Amino acid sequence: MSLKDYLEVAKNILIRFLYIILFLLIANISNAQNIKKAYFAGGCFWCMEEAFEKIDGVLEVISGYSGGTTKNPTYKEVVYGKTGHFEAIEIKYDSKKIKYVDLLNAFWINSDPFDADGQFCDKVYSYRSVAFYTSDKEKNLIEKSIIMLEKRFTKKIVTYIRKFDEFYEAEEFHQDYYVENFINYLRYKKGCKRVKTLEKIWN
Repeated sequence: MSLKDYLEVAKNILIRFLYIILFLLIANISNAQNIKKAYFAGGCFWCMEEAFEKIDGVLEVISGYSGGTTKNPTYKEVVYGKTGHFEAIEIKYDSKKIKYVDLLNAFWINSDPFDADGQFCDKVYSYRSVAFYTSDKEKNLIEKSIIMLEKRFTKKIVTYIRKFDEFYEAEEFHQDYYVENFINYLRYKKGCKRVKTLEKIWN
């Protein structure tokens, strides 16, 4: 094989390699555009994290704090009501596999929208249920769903509707708590009667 032939082969290999790289870049850009975020507060974020991480199309759920004014709050600061924040979750999801309205429906059935004092056994402000919106479309979906729920139950929904501002990730100890501290988590969840309360409301 002559030098010219070698150069031609090398050229073809390089062109194919560049096509592969270009294809992968386009695919990654497309996938990144499909990834969206949603924010909810439904009481203990350990429980909310567990509920949403089991949903197909959800990529990741992070426990944290949102809705208040204090920057980089700690768990103790939030629980003691000095920040205005709620225990919340950030949901990263693939919008091609699941829609925001599906996440909203999952939020409702995993929270008590009639409890104005908190959620389940946690009767403090930071455990109130909140549906955060990041766009007018999300806000409209939340408002419409509340109208439908109030018609269904003939009771007033007391869940807050708040415009999303900032989300602060909670301490590492709280991430995936239901996995890392399974026994303690089950003890808390049972003691709070979360499952029984939800079944009573939604079944």
